[in-house]
Amino acid sequence: MSEIIELARRAREASYALAEASRATKDAALHAMAAALRANTDAIVAANATDVAAAREAGTPESTVDRLALDAGRVDGMAAGLEQLAGLTDPVGEVVRGYTLPNGLELRQVRVPFGVVGIIYEARPNVTADAAGICLKSGNAVLLRGSSSAAASNVAIIDVLRDAAASVGLPADVVQGVPTDRAAVKELMQARGLVDVLIPRGGAGLIQTVVSESTVPVIETGVGNCHVYVDADADLGLALEILLNSKTQRPSVCNAAESLLVHASVADDFLALALPALADAGVTVHGDPTVVAAGKDIVAATDEDYETEYNSLDLSAAVVESLESAVQHIRRYSSGHTDAIITRSQAAARRFVQAVDSAAVVVNASTRFTDGGEFGFGAEIGISTQKLHARGPMGLPEMTSTKYVVTGEGQTRN
Repeated sequence: MSEIIELARRAREASYALAEASRATKDAALHAMAAALRANTDAIVAANATDVAAAREAGTPESTVDRLALDAGRVDGMAAGLEQLAGLTDPVGEVVRGYTLPNGLELRQVRVPFGVVGIIYEARPNVTADAAGICLKSGNAVLLRGSSSAAASNVAIIDVLRDAAASVGLPADVVQGVPTDRAAVKELMQARGLVDVLIPRGGAGLIQTVVSESTVPVIETGVGNCHVYVDADADLGLALEILLNSKTQRPSVCNAAESLLVHASVADDFLALALPALADAGVTVHGDPTVVAAGKDIVAATDEDYETEYNSLDLSAAVVESLESAVQHIRRYSSGHTDAIITRSQAAARRFVQAVDSAAVVVNASTRFTDGGEFGFGAEIGISTQKLHARGPMGLPEMTSTKYVVTGEGQTRN
C-alpha cells in the first residue's frame, strides 16, 4: 500500500469518529489546538525561519516571502482563528429544510461532513491551522499538502495540532500532512473513493493543475484580480481612502485590489489625488494613456497588466467613459473574486451590483473585507470563485454536504 493511500485510509477511519463527535468535543479540540500553538510559538517560528531563509536564498520575491513568513503575532492570529471557530455554531446536523409529506412521512435535509478533505496550497503556513480547524469543526478529517517552500513550518504546525486533537480524545489522524513531492500530489488527486473533495489554494497554475488532473471532486478557489471603480458620483476623498486600503493594507493577498478604474468625468481630479498618494505608498501604477499623461513614473499598461494578479505593490489603472464601460472592463479582466464601486448614486450602485458577476461585489468599502474572518465565518478554507458547490469565502456550512432523513410509521409506496 502506498504512503498516500495509507494516509487517506487513516483519514477515512478518523473521519468516522469525528463525524460522531459532539460539538463540545470538537470545540475542546480547537481550544487545545489554539493553546498548543501559543505554547509552541518559538518552535514554530524557528522552523519557519528555516523556510524563509531558504526562500530568500532561492531569490523568491518578497511578496511571496511575506506570505510565507510567521512571527509571534501571526501565530497568535492562527490561534485566535481557532478560538473564534470554537465559538461558532456547529453546522453538522443543521436542518436545511424539513416538512411533512402528504403521506405522513417526515422529511428533513440535514448538513453532514464531506468526510475526508484534501487541501493543496502554496506558501502560506497559516493556512495549515485555518484548514485543520475549519475541517475539524465541520466534522471532516483533513489531508494537508502545503508547498515545499513551507515544509518545515507545516510539519511543526501539524505536529502541534495532531497532539492537541489526541489530548481531547479525538484520533490524531483527523489532521495529517501529505508529502510535497509531485508523485504524492498526483496520487492524492487520484484517490477517489478515499478522499471526498479536494480544495486547491494558490496561484492560477496550481488551481488549474488540480482541476485538470484530479479524479477527486474539486472545489475551485480562484485568484484575485480585484477592481476598484471610482464612479462619476463618488466622494473622491472616500474613494482615495478605500483605494489605498484595498491596494496597500496587505498587497500580497487575494482580496487586495489589482486594478483601478476611474470615470472620465472625475479622472482629472481623482488622479491628481490618487497618483501621488499611491507613489508615496510605494505603488507602481501601470496605466492607460490618460493615466500615463496624468502623472510621473507611470508605466504604460498592456493587456497582460489588466489580467494580472500582482500580489505586490503594483496596480493597473484605466479611465473609462461610463459605468457600462467599467462593467465591460471588469467582465473582460476580472477573475470573479471581488470588485468594488465607489459612488453616492444608489442607481449606479444597483446597476454595478446587478451587472458584475463576482463572488463578492462591494459598494463603498475596501475589497479587503472579502474574507471569512471579516464576514464572521471564522477562519476560511478559501474563497471560491466557481458557482458549484460554494461561492465566496468558504466557512463552516460550505464544508458540509447534506443528506435526507426520512421518518415514517410503516408507509409503503403504491
